[in-house]
Amino acid sequence: LFVLDAADADLFVVADTTGALHLVAADAPGLTQIPLTTIDKTRSVGELRMTGVKADPLPGGGGRTTRRIIDAGRIMLAADILGAGTAMIEQAVAYAGTRVQFGRPIGSFQAVKHMCAEMAAALEPCRSLVWYAAHAFDHAPDESTLMACHAKSHLSEVGRFVARTSTEVHGGMGFTDLAGLHYWFKRIGLDRQLLGGPELVRNEAARVQGWIAA
Repeated sequence: LFVLDAADADLFVVADTTGALHLVAADAPGLTQIPLTTIDKTRSVGELRMTGVKADPLPGGGGRTTRRIIDAGRIMLAADILGAGTAMIEQAVAYAGTRVQFGRPIGSFQAVKHMCAEMAAALEPCRSLVWYAAHAFDHAPDESTLMACHAKSHLSEVGRFVARTSTEVHGGMGFTDLAGLHYWFKRIGLDRQLLGGPELVRNEAARVQGWIAA
């Protein structure tokens, strides 16, 4: 099991093969935590290995509860990508307005204008998508799983585009610690894969809608 911030947790909620949920103490005998190194330096990740670990079943835990947890996690990851992408666009626009080349700010060149405009045009509609996915989670349960899939898969793709393009606006500076963009770039990269990459999540959305066999 791969867990974000595992080293800081006192308890873990673990699902078995039936979807039932169990509570496991971080210091339970038979539980081993292995710190992992990932591209994302803003979060810690650990692997849990369990051998004969005692787990307390959680009342009411089942397939539907597990499904709700996954939906909530995907919506939060989509929101995280939205925030990271917004920060990267703002930084790229600010840089384009102050970086001077050939005697004028690079933001005055049409090619750079197009890059910034394309990022904004791609990301802004995602705001409504994330908001509606969160609304559906609370108020439209029949749409919750589908909208969580749409939000996670689409933000994963748009986030990658924004991360790459905003870095390109900065030129070589975009890859340095001085700009700091790589922290957002790598965070978006990890968010993209957590709880399913966009290809897997789109297939799940198709199954939910009955377009492909379950």
